[in-house]
This record gives sequence, C-alpha cells and structure tokens, in this order.
Amino acid sequence: MFLPAYITACLDALERAGFAAYAVGGCVRDALLGLTPQDYDLCTSALPEETEQVFRDKKLVLAGKKHGTVGVVTESGVVEITTFRTEGGYQDNRHPDWVKFVPDINEDLARRDFTVNAMAYSPKRGFADPFGGREDLNNKILRAVGDPETRFREDSLRILRGARFAVRYGLTVENATWEAMLSQAHLMDNLARERVFEELCKLLPLVDTQDLLTFAPLLCAVIPELSPLMGFDQHSPHHAYDLFTHVAHVVAGVPKDLTLRWAALLHDIGKIPTFTRDETGRGHFYGHAPKGAEMADAVLRRLKAPTALRQQAVLLIDKHMLRLTPDKKQLRRCLSRFGWETVQQLLWLQQADMSSKGTGNPEELEVFPQIRSILKQLQAESACLTVKDLAVNGHDLMALGITGKAIGQTLNALLEQVMEETLPNERQSLLDYARANREIIQSPPNGN
Repeated sequence: MFLPAYITACLDALERAGFAAYAVGGCVRDALLGLTPQDYDLCTSALPEETEQVFRDKKLVLAGKKHGTVGVVTESGVVEITTFRTEGGYQDNRHPDWVKFVPDINEDLARRDFTVNAMAYSPKRGFADPFGGREDLNNKILRAVGDPETRFREDSLRILRGARFAVRYGLTVENATWEAMLSQAHLMDNLARERVFEELCKLLPLVDTQDLLTFAPLLCAVIPELSPLMGFDQHSPHHAYDLFTHVAHVVAGVPKDLTLRWAALLHDIGKIPTFTRDETGRGHFYGHAPKGAEMADAVLRRLKAPTALRQQAVLLIDKHMLRLTPDKKQLRRCLSRFGWETVQQLLWLQQADMSSKGTGNPEELEVFPQIRSILKQLQAESACLTVKDLAVNGHDLMALGITGKAIGQTLNALLEQVMEETLPNERQSLLDYARANREIIQSPPNGN
C-alpha cells in the first residue's frame, strides 16, 4: 500500500522511538479500492505525552489530547495521531462516556463502525485486519464490527454513514447490519440536527433512484414528512409511480448540486395535505407547491440548514409548477424576477419532474432544449433584465429634470418597455421615451 512521504515520516518517527504506528480507517479502505485518500489518520501505541515527545521539534495541535489525539503540523498539513483506545457507555448515542488507552491495535479496531473501516496498515508491520474488512471490501459487503445493534447504539449517526458508505462504494449491507440499522433508526432522534443535515448532504449527491428506494426507511426516520409519500397512489393517469418512487426518480434526475437535490427530495411533500379526488376518482393536488415550500422550510429549519440553501430550495419548490415555455418574453421576465441561476435550476427541476412520471411520454420533454436554446440567445445578447442593465441611469434622468421617486418609476417604466421589446435598450431611445412620457409615467394609477 502506497503512503505519501509525510505520512511515512510520521510512522517512521514513532517506530524509531519504539512505538507501533499504523495508518488506519478510511485511508486504508480507499487505497485498497484504488482510490486516492483525501486524508490520512494514524494510530499508535504511544500515549499522547509520548507522541508529543516524539514530535517535540514540530508544531503540535493539542485540542484533542484528552481523547488521545495529537495533531502534528507537517508541510502537507496536520496529521492526526491517536493513541490506541477503547470506549464505552454511550449514553447519548453519540459520545463515549469514557475512553481507555490500550496497547493493542486490534482492541482499537474493535471500537470502529464497519469492517471496511476497521483496517490498519504499517509499512513495517503490514496489515491489521482482525474483522475481515479486506474480504468484505472485495465481496462488496458492508458489515458492522461485532454486534451491529451495539455499534449503532454507541453512535446512531453510523446508520446514515452506513448508507453513505454503501452508496459511495457500491456495497450491499449485510442482513444483520441492515436489520440493526432499521431497528435502531429511532435513536437518530437523539442526534444534533446539524449532524444529521451534514450527513444527508454527503449522501444526497451520491444517490441514484434505487439507492433512495433502498434507504427510504432511514430517510423517513430523520425526515418524517417523507413517510406518507411511501407507496402513496397518486390516482392520476399522468403518474405511473407511487409518490416516493416519483420523488426518487426526480432526485436522481437533477444535477448533483446540493440545493437542487434538496429541492427535488422535498418538492412534493405538499401533495399529501392537498390531495383530493374528483367524482371520477382522479387525484388532484391543488396548491401543493406553496404548501410543499412551507413544509420544506420547516424541515430545513429543523435540520439547521444554512439560510442560503434553505431559501433557494424553498423558492424552487414554491415555483416548480410555474411552467417555463420557449417564449422569449416570458423567459426574459423570469430571468428578471429570479436571476439566471434560479431559472436554470428551475428548468432542471421541472425537466426531472416531467421525466419521472413513468408514463413514457417523450413529447413532454421536447420543450426543454427549446427553452435552453432561447436562454443561450438571451445570454449571448446580454439581455437587459434589471434597471441596472439599462443604457441609462438615475443621473441621466436627473439631467432631464426628473427627481425623487419619479427616478425609480421612470427606470421601471423603461425596463418594462425594453422587456416587452417595444423599446430598444439604447441610451437615446430611452431618454427620448422618458422625456416624451414623463407625465404619464409619474401620474398616480387611475388618476388619483
């Protein structure tokens, strides 16, 4: 197994001082898969004070010392070196009540979550793999270390992490591990909401439709608003899928942009409270978009999502039924109102929504390349979308004798004419119009 020079230098320093030292966990897993590890964690038989002594000529980070971790600052970043340890008594299902330093690497690996993460490697000592992680990795199996229920009671975030590992590395969850994930899912209620959100943000960009269907019970455990969507018959000739299956297709159908994935996941949660059936038995969901936006806002607030992501996802959900058409004027107005990024995201969401009905009607999708073509034209034309894009500004209007609120009114009136394509965005044309229509623009509505 290849290790970069700055890592082998740390391992060698510990070994020369008489301590066992290994690279451990995710970096070993990724290397065995032929991936380049993003970071390297080391573990050692040295106690924290002994690690400090070994690296006394280096700058150290000691914030995690009481838990056995000493950070060594190298030319390639901080390397965290943790003393072999065991843990116990997880009363909050997240943090150990006590930590005990141990001399044996196998005892340290026994406290870890999954066998594929419970491997260590030393250039001097070889692999330490007491729980068969290498074999499980070769067989594409995700298996908890030891008793799975105990592992998830210790730290219930491991349930979502397990889903992420399975999706990212193409692993199948072993039966006992899966049953424990389901039976202990309620313990995730004890987790800090921001930790849940963080883990979901790592998972959502990775999933495809089948992943979401497989791990739906875990998603529903942390976002209960999704539960009613499971198996829900929409009673509509336009939808062949149950509601959650439709949502799963939509999520997989949008780009791996985090805001879009959240919007797709929550875009139809307003359908359940707005569901009605007419005299023919056909289902309707009038007003489900604004209702869904309201519910999604509550979900994302509860999960302590960043404000910018929450507001943008909620906006996309609220407007996802605002059908975009290949009409230049309509698209210009949408761009003026929402901006380029939002219109592009809305287009992706609507396309995924339309293509995820399961009814196989490709004609419905023909509009999207047409819309994108017009958007490309507008972008090439540097289309005038806001008053800031006008060829005149407030100073130009003041030179005409227009003052106060009338400046804003006039600029808005000019923008309206340009948007309607009745006036070119040219300085002289705009000034001539403002001068000729000054009294009309400034007149109160209805002459009052």
